[in-house]
Amino acid sequence: MSNSELLNVEPLDLQFPFELKKQISCSLYLTNKTDNNVAFKVKTTNPKKYCVRPNTGVVLPRSTCEVLVTMQAQKEAPSDMQCKDKFLLQGVIASPGITAKEVTPEMFSKEAGYLVEETKLRVTYVAPPQPPSPVHEGSEEGSSPRASVSDNGHASEFSFQRFSADKVEPLENTSEAKALITKLTEEKQSAIQLNNKLQRELDQLRRESKRSQSGGIPFMYVLLVGLIGLILGYIMKRT
Repeated sequence: MSNSELLNVEPLDLQFPFELKKQISCSLYLTNKTDNNVAFKVKTTNPKKYCVRPNTGVVLPRSTCEVLVTMQAQKEAPSDMQCKDKFLLQGVIASPGITAKEVTPEMFSKEAGYLVEETKLRVTYVAPPQPPSPVHEGSEEGSSPRASVSDNGHASEFSFQRFSADKVEPLENTSEAKALITKLTEEKQSAIQLNNKLQRELDQLRRESKRSQSGGIPFMYVLLVGLIGLILGYIMKRT
């Protein structure tokens, strides 16, 4: 936006998404900051290349006017994509009731004593918007499938079906994980119960060993026989 006293001009940088053999337009907005009519005129260093509508006119007090700048289709692009074209917007206070048809070149003559406000504009080329990338029939491994678009502009029903099937797959994996967790929990409880049982039987063997020592049977022999029995029982149960 310019810092002029009569007209605010936006933008000061005319950006054209450059494409070969295609007309490109850019809007320029003029806002009257005063309580008077302001006449304007647009000039360019390359008049054959651009079409400005309107190139002269009147902006009413406290109002905004749109000027459309159109670049003609170009047959070749500059090597560095730089543009040296310039625009000059001139503004001058006009009499009340003046119309666009009554604006004359003499009104913008500084030699005639008119106070002419000038705003310089530059032109830049920007990259045109990229079209959406085509969707292949089969999605690559590890990538999420997308719905393809048919020639009539409607989404392919087959693609949406494939997308729904792929979305269901994580639910199956979740069910398998829950089943595995349940199985591990049951095995843990079984191991705890077996450990408690072994502990009780070991305590019983210790009590019996004390009684057997009075009969002359060595304690280690009794304990060894009991442990062997417990291990064999555990192996038989697991198999």
